[in-house]
Amino acid sequence: MDLFGDLPAPTNAVGKNKVPSEEEEKKKEERGEKRKRDGDLDEQQVDERDEAEKKVCKGLAKLRGFVAARRGEREEMQDAHVLLPDLSTCMKTLPTAVSRLAYFAVFDGHGGARASQFAAENLHHTLINRFPKGDVENLEKLVKKCLLDSFRQTDEDFLKKASSQKPAWKDGSTATCLLVVDDVLYVANLGDSRAVLCRTEQTDSGDESCVTLALSKEHNPTIYEERMRIQRAGGTVRDGRVLGVLEVSRSIGDGQYKRCGVISTPDLRRCQITPKDRFVILACDGLFKVFSAEEAVKYVNRILQDWGVEGKEGQTLEGAGRYEAACQRLASEAVRRGCADNVTVILVSIEF
Repeated sequence: MDLFGDLPAPTNAVGKNKVPSEEEEKKKEERGEKRKRDGDLDEQQVDERDEAEKKVCKGLAKLRGFVAARRGEREEMQDAHVLLPDLSTCMKTLPTAVSRLAYFAVFDGHGGARASQFAAENLHHTLINRFPKGDVENLEKLVKKCLLDSFRQTDEDFLKKASSQKPAWKDGSTATCLLVVDDVLYVANLGDSRAVLCRTEQTDSGDESCVTLALSKEHNPTIYEERMRIQRAGGTVRDGRVLGVLEVSRSIGDGQYKRCGVISTPDLRRCQITPKDRFVILACDGLFKVFSAEEAVKYVNRILQDWGVEGKEGQTLEGAGRYEAACQRLASEAVRRGCADNVTVILVSIEF
């Protein structure tokens, strides 16, 4: 049986012995070109859909950011912060191999709030503009270069603006930035703000215990390498401070100390997220003046595991509410323990 026997015969078929006219040939070519373009478009749409499905199916950890800020006994709040759990919405295109970008940062100003505010408003935009695009090889190397260049550019831009003022601004700021590329954490930091990761490990008895991993390196003039750089540049360290005044040896701004070896090159750390990771704490030194990193992690973990934690309405908190409560209570506890400095805490939850 002929399955196509009931199809109508073509109405304008060219006969075997009939030579098609130039006009018919031209129309035929145009139809062919159109079909080719439509086919290419269909293939492109299929490729884009497949790529989107691949990205959705990667099974990335879910990240949420929470922040708590306290002025303490200071007259002015000189800290600034940024929470962008989906930085990709600010970008036109992502590298082909990247599915998710997130950015969290805390800036601790000194001498004023202008350097910290400038860094909070501009650093991630500079990072977006410099971030690798398209098909890239050695993504890790390019991301690290992007972070280094973004810090340098942000510092240069602020110093240019500060020097144009009358009188010139003398503000400076530390910076601790967490950039998440898929499930890889990149931490870039200057000064004495810190980032720490809570990871659970199984003990010999089978129980789980918290392990605190440092994701940043502190920069102050008492550290040998920092002091040597400052002295080589012609500066001095007195009472643990640059020229007896500045407490940190790396910062954004502080134009009057740049000739003394104070630099804006951040320390970079890379860490792969695992299913055993629970949260990251980013905080200025106001927190760590009264908490060790281990104490801060244990304090947060204790609140997360306390099923009796209640919110303002007296209701038991779950999920995001529990992290929010832990973040707020950690900052308040720092003030209660006697920290007179500004305190800013960012808590980034990690859930698979």
